[in-house]
Amino acid sequence: MKHVALALGLMTSFADAEEITAPGPQSDLAGTYLSAGDSAPVVLIVPGSGPTDRDGNNPLGVKAATYRFLAEGLAERGISSVRIDKRGMFASAGAVPDPNAVTIADYAADVHSWIGAIREKAGVPCVWVLGHSEGALVALKAGQKPDGICGLLLVSGPGRKLGDVLRAQLRGNPANAPYLPQMLDAIATLEAGGSVDTSSFPPVVAGLFAPAVQSFLRDLFSHDPARLIANAAVPVMILQGESDLQIGVEDARLLAAAKPDASLALVPHANHVLKAAPADDLAANFGTYADPSLPLAPGVVDALAGFVLGSKTTRNR
Repeated sequence: MKHVALALGLMTSFADAEEITAPGPQSDLAGTYLSAGDSAPVVLIVPGSGPTDRDGNNPLGVKAATYRFLAEGLAERGISSVRIDKRGMFASAGAVPDPNAVTIADYAADVHSWIGAIREKAGVPCVWVLGHSEGALVALKAGQKPDGICGLLLVSGPGRKLGDVLRAQLRGNPANAPYLPQMLDAIATLEAGGSVDTSSFPPVVAGLFAPAVQSFLRDLFSHDPARLIANAAVPVMILQGESDLQIGVEDARLLAAAKPDASLALVPHANHVLKAAPADDLAANFGTYADPSLPLAPGVVDALAGFVLGSKTTRNR
């Protein structure tokens, strides 16, 4: 009966999820507010790259539901959350006419819009900003203006400029060998502020550097996470999975070196979508991206919740 009661309690908690909006450029941004109670701290979950929705899924084959699992795990530990659709995508599609016409600063402005909406809705003095992958860079950019931010939770975030991260990812995949010179030249051109003519590229390369996304990539490559974290004036936690094949422990250590007072948590066996996976089996690791039945790796939510609940920002509310 204890197990039944626990299950019913969790269903009641998750039934408290409701739609929430924040002002966007042309119409509202949309998200899901999962309340853990009137006095609970609130975490805003900022999605990673591409067409990633509020639950952490995308139409390119990612169905891991990472952000939904994070929200539910945090709620079990007494922490509310808001998980969001990015401007121009999904239920936030009307916020801008072109989702590719965006900068990291635009996403950071949306974070601050969300902070205002959450503070009004939940009655909290500040909001924790959790950024995953590219979202960690957005969180760092938003954190340059600390008003209303309790602290930053950087999950699977880059510690190097994204051009360097992309180079490492491309070099790490043997299938890219025939196209690698073109790919590396394209990155260098965009870093220098130029445009890439993809008309002669094979489809696998042309899609990565499509003209529609080149403006965003130029902006993306210009940001230095180490410099941004060094300037952050709020509490910071860096969480990195040790089985992550996209962003490595090296990146987490670079962030920690740039912000010595940050808390660093390395989670054994966790991959980029925070599921337990082997680091030495590419197919098995990436196979978890498409499996919504897998829970988050042990230790992920406990580390995040422990930092939030143990922070002076939370205790002194």
